[in-house]
Amino acid sequence: MSIKVGVVGAAGYAGIELVRLLAQHPEFELVAITSNADAGQALSDVYPAFAGVSDLVFTAHDDPRLASCDAVFLAVPHTAALAAAPGLIEAGVSVFDLSADFRLSDPAVYEEWYGTPHTATDLLARRAFGLPELFGDDLADAAARRAAGEAVLVACAGCYPTATSLGAYPAVDAGWAAEGAAVVVDAVSGVTGAGKSANARTHFCSADGNVEAYGVCRHRHTPEIEQILGLPGRVVFTPHLAPLKRGLLSTVNIPLSDAAAGLTEEAAVAYYRDFYAGRPFVRVLDAGRMPKTASVAGSNACQIGLAVNPHARMLVVTSAIDNLCKGAAGQAVQCADIVFGLDERCGLPLVALPV
Repeated sequence: MSIKVGVVGAAGYAGIELVRLLAQHPEFELVAITSNADAGQALSDVYPAFAGVSDLVFTAHDDPRLASCDAVFLAVPHTAALAAAPGLIEAGVSVFDLSADFRLSDPAVYEEWYGTPHTATDLLARRAFGLPELFGDDLADAAARRAAGEAVLVACAGCYPTATSLGAYPAVDAGWAAEGAAVVVDAVSGVTGAGKSANARTHFCSADGNVEAYGVCRHRHTPEIEQILGLPGRVVFTPHLAPLKRGLLSTVNIPLSDAAAGLTEEAAVAYYRDFYAGRPFVRVLDAGRMPKTASVAGSNACQIGLAVNPHARMLVVTSAIDNLCKGAAGQAVQCADIVFGLDERCGLPLVALPV
């Protein structure tokens, strides 16, 4: 028997990527896609890529079919998930939230960075964090609770935190980061990371042929990265917008501790490969090789490159993902696979578009 799922906010970029993945998933049956702006329109009319593949029609966000799903994916802006998740959980529906509403463990930190009170702290206290390679125990616990009949909530990690944390976490966990030193992150994302609604920065005439930093020293993904890495107040995060549709490249500069002062690139690669052994979506490249966004586009893969600057005693880690797939929709499906007892690779592209 198939697992019935729905997508709220299905017409946005992350939402339609979810639809693309779920429409081809061998175990999940996509039965409801919502968009208040597109309600009543056929999926294939709004996105002709689905012509001949699906006869689904967009409905409003209050579609009663959502309450009869086994799982619902929320591809909505922050605060919208705060409003939607409690009712779905109450109805016995497991929720996979792509927004920021349940990512930050401390509601006071959420209020500080998002400027609004957290209105579902009871759910926050029992949510699982959705970054499978680093929070496997969270997802295993959620899977056990769901199997016992409980509706569970998974807060899927953001795109910048996913690329950055997959790149930096093994080094920080190994004690290679100098105590008290700042970890500097420079990351570049494609325009789809800003969402479907255009603004002055993401309009074609502004974005084409242009690269710019934004949200400097105040981007909302900063506390999420610090939370994952366990480095409160030590992450200097600068995001950049590049004229790409898809792709995210994060370069993390980690000052090395005295204990790691003699670290070589070959030793770093060996350690990272051991750390991610058995994780099919993370690929650690050979020493001297660096990832490219084109090498992961359209896939749920993350490629990591490592370099050591011995003179500056710095480890430089570069991590590439597709911001819409591993950074959003693919990650949510990967989490759902795990929670529903499936192979985490189920329904997800392992190989990027080679051209």
